[in-house]
Amino acid sequence: MSSKIDYRTRFGMLTGVSVSLLAGVVFLAACSDRGEGEKADATPEAVVRTVERRAEPLTTHQPGRLEAYRNADVRARASGVVIERRYQEGQTVARGEVLFRIDPKPLSAALDAARGALAKAQAEHDSARDKIERYRGLLADRAISAREDAESRAAEARTRAEVLAARAEVRRAELNLGYASVVSPIAGRVRRAEVTEGALVGLDSPTLLTRVEQIDPIYVNFSQPAAEVYAMTRDLRAGKLERGSAAAPQVHVTLPDGREYALPGKLLFTDLAVDPGTDTIAMRALLPNPDGVLLPGAFVQVRMQGAVNPNVVRVPRESLVRTAEGAIVRVVDAQGKVHDTKVHAETIVGHDWLVTDGLKGGEKVIVQNVAHFSDGMQVKIKAAAAPPPPPPIKPAAPTTLTTPVAPGASAVKAETHAEANARPVELARASPASKAETQ
Repeated sequence: MSSKIDYRTRFGMLTGVSVSLLAGVVFLAACSDRGEGEKADATPEAVVRTVERRAEPLTTHQPGRLEAYRNADVRARASGVVIERRYQEGQTVARGEVLFRIDPKPLSAALDAARGALAKAQAEHDSARDKIERYRGLLADRAISAREDAESRAAEARTRAEVLAARAEVRRAELNLGYASVVSPIAGRVRRAEVTEGALVGLDSPTLLTRVEQIDPIYVNFSQPAAEVYAMTRDLRAGKLERGSAAAPQVHVTLPDGREYALPGKLLFTDLAVDPGTDTIAMRALLPNPDGVLLPGAFVQVRMQGAVNPNVVRVPRESLVRTAEGAIVRVVDAQGKVHDTKVHAETIVGHDWLVTDGLKGGEKVIVQNVAHFSDGMQVKIKAAAAPPPPPPIKPAAPTTLTTPVAPGASAVKAETHAEANARPVELARASPASKAETQ
C-alpha cells in the first residue's frame, strides 16, 4: 500500500516539474518573439510628402504710400465775406456742387456799375459814329477841314475801344458774381473747412477754403531696389523667368492693420532713372477703391506679381531647416535612407516655402518632426495627408479702373468688399538669413 502511494507521489512530482519546465520554455519563447518584434519595430517612422515642381509667380514686397487720384484746393476767386458753408466735412460731393457762398451784394453792385459804364461808353461811341456820318458830306463841300474830319474819326475809334473795355468789365463782374458760389472742381471727398462763416476771403490773394480729394481709384507709390530690377531683367533674358500673362503686373497691398486688401491693382508707371540717394527705382500703381477703405497718406505693404518662375517646388515650412552651411530639407530615398539636401528658398507663400534650387520634383520630403532625423538614418516611410493643391496660374483678369462721374459711382461692385478685406495676410517674404526653422 505504501509503495503505491510513494509511486503516485513521485509520478505527480515529476509531472509537475515537467509542466513547470514546459511553461518556462513557452514563456521564454514568447519573450524571445516579443523582443525580436520590438527590435524589428525600432526603425523610426518618417512622415513624408512627395513634392512637385510647378510654375509660380515671382512676388516682390516693398513699402508704399497711398496718394489721392486727384487733389484740388478750393480757393475763393472773388473777394467778400463767407455767409454759408453748404457741406459737411468728410462728405462726398459731385463736381460743380456748391461748397461755400460769399456775400453776393457787393459783387452784384459792381456788376450794375459795369453795365452802366458800358451803356455810357456805347452812347459816346454812337455819338462819335453819327458825327463821322455828318462830316462825310461837309468834307466833300469843304465845309469842314480835313483836320476836323480826322479828329472825328479818332474819337469814334477811341469810343469804340472804350465800349470793348466796358464789355470786358461787365464780363469780369459777371464772373465775380458767379464766383460768389464756390463749387467743387472735382468729384470726391471734402476735407475740413479752413474758414468759417463771417471770414473775409479773397481780398489780396485767393484764400484756401478747403480741399477735395478723389480716392476712387487711388495711387500707391513705392520703390523697388535697382539690383532686383536688374536681376529680374537678366533672368528674363536668360529664360530662367517667364513673363506673366497680364499686360501689366498685378499689385496687392496689405493695410496698416495687417489685413490684405481684397481688390488687386495694376502697375502704371516705372521711372526711367535710379534714385542716387536710395539706389531704387520709383514705381506707381493704381488700385480700385469703391468703399473708400484706402486713405491717402497711409503706409501700406505692396506685393507685386510680375514674372513667373517655371521651376519652383513647394515644401511645408516645417520641412526646411537652416544650418551653418545653408538651408536643407531631409529627403527619404526608395530604400528608406534619409539624405540632407541643400536648397535655395527665399519666399514663403501661405504655409509653404518656395524652393527655386536643389529639388527637381518627385522627392519624398520629411514634413513632421524633422529635427528627430539626421543624414544617413534608416526610416520607415509613412505618407502624409495630401495638402490642398495651390491655385493654378491663370491669365489675370483685367482690372477695371474708371473715374467716377458721380459720388459713390464705381465700376466695381462693393457688396462683399468689407468681408473680403477682413482676410488675414497669407503672403510674406522671408530673408534667407533667418533663423533655423524646425519643428
